Amino acid sequence: MGAVLRKQARMMRLVALRRETHMKVAAVGDNCVDVYKEEGKQYPGGNPVNVAVYLERMGIDASYTGVVGADEQGEFLVDSLRAKGVDTSHVHVSEGSTAVTYVQIVNGNRVFGDYVEGVMADFKMSEEDLSFVCSHDLVVSGIWGHTAEDLGRIKESGTPVAFDYSDQPNDPVVDQSIGNVDYAFFGLESDDTEQVRSFMREKQALGPKVVVVTLGEHGSLAFDGEEFYKQGIIEVEVADTMGAGDSFIAGFIKGVLENKDIPGCMSEGAKSSSVTLQYSGAW
Repeated sequence: MGAVLRKQARMMRLVALRRETHMKVAAVGDNCVDVYKEEGKQYPGGNPVNVAVYLERMGIDASYTGVVGADEQGEFLVDSLRAKGVDTSHVHVSEGSTAVTYVQIVNGNRVFGDYVEGVMADFKMSEEDLSFVCSHDLVVSGIWGHTAEDLGRIKESGTPVAFDYSDQPNDPVVDQSIGNVDYAFFGLESDDTEQVRSFMREKQALGPKVVVVTLGEHGSLAFDGEEFYKQGIIEVEVADTMGAGDSFIAGFIKGVLENKDIPGCMSEGAKSSSVTLQYSGAW
């Protein structure tokens, strides 16, 4: 009985904190700075980082919890997030280097070179971080964010979880974590095939409310255990595909927070993605 009462009291504190902070979505996990040495340019990014920025673009409050190095790239990334309105109060700074990807432009195309994970390799949420993210209306993370083992505690708090498994459907983290995920996202280079649908049925049966697969130019597909839903792309003049998938996730989350049905959430995802496609860079 005592344990039940303590759990109820904790839940009441979390709900009260949600109201006090006016926060909506907690983005947690990986970040990265893309460095273009030859051009002398650098751009901030990372799945949860991008999603947080896109949510702010749509008028939804967002925070980012993660770690950066005590270096120029770390300062650049945090300053960039603050400039977009993202709450960075739980971004930790550790001795070492910020995660960096070195990129070259070859014949007009991005070629990704070395990736240095830096301090992100040892990222682990503290108890304070967990309490903070659980005070939000939804938590979003991804497969490279070192957060999979914390999803159970987040879900236990009553906070819905969205998780991006990217293009890694066979990664062991998928089956280890998906039971604690409410909205599972995958990005596959495929059309709407029976193989894709079978995969979605299999993963949805493991626990998520909805499994969503983005299919590039073929749009997106969602499955809730009963019905499949399709969403086409919105035709725009494409300047750059960087961030399009993360932008779709942000739009879908917006729909969830607005209590839209699955087709409505997918439509919001397509709209958000179409905006990102029309300019160069993730944001």
